[in-house]
Amino acid sequence: MTDQPDTPQGASYAQAGVDIAAGDALVDAIKPAAKATNRPGTMGGLGGFGALFDLKAAGFTDPVLVSCTDGVGTKLMVAIEAGKHDEVGVDLVAMCVNDLVVQGATPLFFLDYLATGKLSVEDAATVVKGIAHGCAESGCALVGGETAEMPGMYAPGHYDLAGFSVGAAERDNLLPAGIREGDALIGLPSSGVHSNGFSLVRAIVRRSGLGWNSPAPFADGHTLAEALLTPTKLYVRTVLDLHAKGLLHGCAHITGGGLPGNLPRVLPEGLGVRVDGSSWTVPSVFRWMAQVGNVAADEMLRVFNCGIGMVLVTPEPERVLTELEARGESAFLIGEVVRSDEHYALTAPVSFS
Repeated sequence: MTDQPDTPQGASYAQAGVDIAAGDALVDAIKPAAKATNRPGTMGGLGGFGALFDLKAAGFTDPVLVSCTDGVGTKLMVAIEAGKHDEVGVDLVAMCVNDLVVQGATPLFFLDYLATGKLSVEDAATVVKGIAHGCAESGCALVGGETAEMPGMYAPGHYDLAGFSVGAAERDNLLPAGIREGDALIGLPSSGVHSNGFSLVRAIVRRSGLGWNSPAPFADGHTLAEALLTPTKLYVRTVLDLHAKGLLHGCAHITGGGLPGNLPRVLPEGLGVRVDGSSWTVPSVFRWMAQVGNVAADEMLRVFNCGIGMVLVTPEPERVLTELEARGESAFLIGEVVRSDEHYALTAPVSFS
């Protein structure tokens, strides 16, 4: 009998770098967290080709759907380099649902997309559990998502995130509505840098010479990574509660572009805002970055939230401030709406010293 020559082993997806079993294991790992976010209107669970949602069961009669999508940006690089993945999922949710509520919409459901070169089930499950936590805090169901393993597309250990959320509002309850001259601007504090400007944040950290595990110069008891990875604040319940009481004419989520870039987005033609930059104290993280990075005040305000993560436009500032105080939340009266072709102006500078 003639010996047969050795033949190469048949190609497989696993040899090409994609582990289907790891993807299945991830789905199994996150199902309990996703199930815990179910809310009225949720139909089915993870694993289908699409997610179903029943607007009637959610209590709407004449709904308008509002949708948004966003990511976490290069804040993910800090999480990856520091090996801390437990809270960036909250950021992903917050960047979407905070945009929904400024239009008067109740967040209904959320889907995530996680792409990586080589799937780590442990790290990915940690990220998705953070997403589920953000959804639960926002009353929003995590109804599905996608995990993509793409060898060669991402460096080892790297991943990217995208989120997509849908909310609804009754047709006659959308925001902004009725903004007029004399309305007050109330600023709600941010929890930190949130999820914008991290390319500049990382450049400043490199300039400082500090490592991610170094003590944070602006946050006692925390490493630099821990302090900078503080997740984006969720404003959903606060905004929806105030809106339900008829106290809001509009809101602005302060993301990339800062106060000057986001406040004008909610204004009708012919109106502008005047902001008193001395009405709140800039948190220490922003003062540290401005000083270490030698960043001009105008640039800080254009890139970061600088301590104000959400602005409420209201005709009844005293009542809103009382409501917020009753909820145990701090707030600042930071300005007013004026009749002007200039959409944004400071009446007093913001101090970073």
